[in-house]
Amino acid sequence: MPDHDKIRNHVQLNRVFGNLLHDPNLLHLNRRSVSSAFAVGLFIAFVPVPFQMLLAAAAAIIVRCNLPLAVALVWITNPFTMGPIFFFSYKVGTWFLGTPIRAVQFAPSWEWFSSELGVIWQPLLLGSFVVGLVSAALGYGVIRLLWRLRLRNYLRDRRLRFSLRRRDQDANNVDK
Repeated sequence: MPDHDKIRNHVQLNRVFGNLLHDPNLLHLNRRSVSSAFAVGLFIAFVPVPFQMLLAAAAAIIVRCNLPLAVALVWITNPFTMGPIFFFSYKVGTWFLGTPIRAVQFAPSWEWFSSELGVIWQPLLLGSFVVGLVSAALGYGVIRLLWRLRLRNYLRDRRLRFSLRRRDQDANNVDK
């Protein structure tokens, strides 16, 4: 984890976020900060904009969740997965809007962005928003559930160890 004092005392970050940087949840791992970081990171991962890491960092600071985890989760959409993920989001958007899926050949050029993106931006944006919301809600819920199950198992094992230790102590006291 990064040094909390270094982040808290960063001049530019302090100008933008002020006292929000003083929240301990930004770098701590607890149920609330981790589940919220999953929600933030997964939602931002499906937003089709550049600089997703900066957006996730700002959202994590505002929501007061684990900053490194939220930033790391946006890498779900990386150069290898971006195409299939955004095509799926586009398909979801066309389904919601009731429009046909256009056969679009991607070409990383200004001409493509100016012509094709102007046609597909509505279903892409809507689909990205829907898929992002669903994945954020699922990520949040699954992490909360897994955390609760882990805690329940830990407490059950601790009670079992305590009862075994007590039984052994009682057996030793009877023998004396």
